[in-house]
Amino acid sequence: MTPWNHAEFEAKLRDKGAAYHIYHPFNVMLNTGQANREQIQGWVANRYYYQIIIPVKDAAIMSNCPDRAIRRDWIQRIIDHDGRGDDAGGIEAWIRLGEAVGLAREEITDLRHVIPAVRFACDAYLNFCRRQPWQEAVCSSLTELFAPKIHKERLANWPEFYPWIESTGLQYFRNRVTQARRDVEQGLAVTLDYFDTPALQARALDILQFKLDILWSMNDAMALRYGVNK
Repeated sequence: MTPWNHAEFEAKLRDKGAAYHIYHPFNVMLNTGQANREQIQGWVANRYYYQIIIPVKDAAIMSNCPDRAIRRDWIQRIIDHDGRGDDAGGIEAWIRLGEAVGLAREEITDLRHVIPAVRFACDAYLNFCRRQPWQEAVCSSLTELFAPKIHKERLANWPEFYPWIESTGLQYFRNRVTQARRDVEQGLAVTLDYFDTPALQARALDILQFKLDILWSMNDAMALRYGVNK
């Protein structure tokens, strides 16, 4: 058995997009204008926990990575979320989204609304990135392959469906449309080069499925807590 070439392997990775959480009933509800204020607020408040995990997991990847060139590129992800200088960063942009949907800053940042299952899923992702080889942690980030589509849908649909949400609150999604493309290029290059045997390529697909399951389970938890309108 021979390994897939880069084009074939990338196609297999992209095929995993069929399991992306954009297709979860809770996300479909959000993006088709069926959600109420409480459901949107619950989603924003719970996804905040995921947002604050992201730069920590990226720091974990860097701490395990001996390749200086990779670290020099990867550090931009931490800056994107934590901010630097005049750029407040993605976490602050998410807080502003929360304020735009009617949440107070303190009830977002003190995590009072975070569902235990969401916390468990996010922590599982962080622990994976801390404990596994850095190349596997990089591979797990490749759900970003599918992210620009979901951000574009929110930017296109939310102003129409939810006019009560201030447009400035959607800046996080605007930022991520371009940031995610750059991040995909980085993560994909590492994954295509490192996972170069049939066994490793199968492992990469399993890792990507694990991350997709993390995101899907978060939506399961929110659907159970806040319901899904039909």
